[in-house]
Amino acid sequence: MTYTEALEKIHGLLHFGSRPGLDRILKLLDLIGNPQDKCKFVHVAGTNGKGSVCQMISSVLTEAKYKTGLFISPFITDFRERIQINGEMIPKQKLADIVEYIYPFVEQMAENDEIITEFEFVNAIAFYYYYIEKCDIVVLETGMGGLLDCTNTIPAPLCSVITPIDLDHTAVLGDTIEKITYQKCGIIKKDSNTVIGEQTHKEIEKQIVKDCVEKHNMYHFAEDCKVKVKLSTLDGTIVKYKGKEFTLHLVGLHQISNLKTALTAIEVLNDEHYFGITPTDIEYGIAKANNPARFEVLSKEPTVILDGAHNPNGMEAFAKSVDEYTTAPRVLIMGMLKDKDSNSSLEYLDGLIDTVITLEPDNPRKQSSEDLAEKAVKFFDIVYPMDSFTDAIEKALNIAGDDGAVIVCGSLYLASQLRPLIVRCLKKHNKNVLIDIEN
Repeated sequence: MTYTEALEKIHGLLHFGSRPGLDRILKLLDLIGNPQDKCKFVHVAGTNGKGSVCQMISSVLTEAKYKTGLFISPFITDFRERIQINGEMIPKQKLADIVEYIYPFVEQMAENDEIITEFEFVNAIAFYYYYIEKCDIVVLETGMGGLLDCTNTIPAPLCSVITPIDLDHTAVLGDTIEKITYQKCGIIKKDSNTVIGEQTHKEIEKQIVKDCVEKHNMYHFAEDCKVKVKLSTLDGTIVKYKGKEFTLHLVGLHQISNLKTALTAIEVLNDEHYFGITPTDIEYGIAKANNPARFEVLSKEPTVILDGAHNPNGMEAFAKSVDEYTTAPRVLIMGMLKDKDSNSSLEYLDGLIDTVITLEPDNPRKQSSEDLAEKAVKFFDIVYPMDSFTDAIEKALNIAGDDGAVIVCGSLYLASQLRPLIVRCLKKHNKNVLIDIEN
């Protein structure tokens, strides 16, 4: 099987959508030998910050010479970003070989009307890959929720991590903070350790602590992590931790909170599981951490920032960083899915943005650019609904000029689609691009 054929098999399951529940994935994993039972994990759930926290923990573990698996979603430029070991994406042929092995079991289950979704299949591929490659530890990001998320088929992790929780995916996870927190806390298993990220709502924190107590978990508050910020710019944030100064290149005020969560998880691995991760491992590991489309700076003249913020909590953090790191004129390129809270998200940007350009993400749940523009005009004077991604980028760059800022948010799907186009446009205009990508 070729890599292209493997992707066709994987994406061919996409039309089955998302189906919460563990029965199907547990059966598929059993058919391939339950590889997840043979690995050790750090399991991360939450509404915002999961990807960044996972990247930081993984990078530090890799620097400490542990063979470290990383499972994240969604991908930004290459599907294989979702399945990594030591910062390297799964090789194309290795992915094809694993798909060739597992897919017959998917077909076997389908004959009994047991339909495996794309995310479940990808999860099974990842578990099998980490097992056959003999990973020392896997940093595992949930897809949606926690309790019924198919990543929650693992045994008790070395550490569970709960990042900030807010309203999102309410149709599936519940329409209140309490219901969503209950779902996220589903990854907490008996007799383990849990790191509690800094929460906006204190009642969430109390609910997580209660769950930890009931499951005999030691709980650790990320807010207690002693990190001192020395300097924060678009180049990154210089922090001091345990006597060492180092740079976090993930930009944004919210990344300080994510850093404290990641470092607390590292402390748990050291103190409770004797990992022996040194301050130097942390220094170099954090400095190497990278997470595309999370307040990613693509250019400084003009300032161009790409972000996937798509819910109120994420948009609030995004807006604070926009205010901190950019200057007017600010041009926003925005596209959102129709099941997201567009009005609340737009409200956080009120007063910061000079011009808004709306686009339609290439996703089945897309919200039309016209519909988003109708909502945006309640908050902003100048709004342009557009169809062409390239025309939108050119227009934004022209309005912003060299002294302003072009910022993108609203959806990681939109960020993924715009990222290569923005780089291409910047290069065409002989602007200094801070990243390089193939596509």
